[in-house]
Amino acid sequence: MKTIFRNISLALVALFTVSTTAMADDDRPIDFSQLPKTAQATVKKHFASSEVLYSTQDGIIFKSYDVVFANGDKIEFDSKGNWKDVDMMSGAVPTAFVPAQIQNFVKKSYPGTKITKIDRDARDYEIELSNGLDLKFNKSGRLIEIDD
Repeated sequence: MKTIFRNISLALVALFTVSTTAMADDDRPIDFSQLPKTAQATVKKHFASSEVLYSTQDGIIFKSYDVVFANGDKIEFDSKGNWKDVDMMSGAVPTAFVPAQIQNFVKKSYPGTKITKIDRDARDYEIELSNGLDLKFNKSGRLIEIDD
């Protein structure tokens, strides 16, 4: 009896693992109006002059959203519509997405460069500069890592 229960449990774990892995990259196109309201407002405020090429939703339980613009720029949102990542192909990341301490550091330490990408999570900010450098800052805006 223990062997049967163990085999059934093992089979269920394997099935769950396979189904979760299969859904992990499940980007599906959605209409812009299906984005969370916060995400829609962010796009309308900071990318008003950019044409939305398409929007996608990734995941079923842990959702995230991407908006890709005709000029190649991209912004990613979490399930609540808060931005997570801004990737600019056409220029610099809008300053509203970059904390003032980070902007000041980049202006002082790397004059003439632009911030072309910013990624934030619960612990830190990662930015990419137009010269190819990747910089990581803590939530207070203090530089903690440089990667070239």
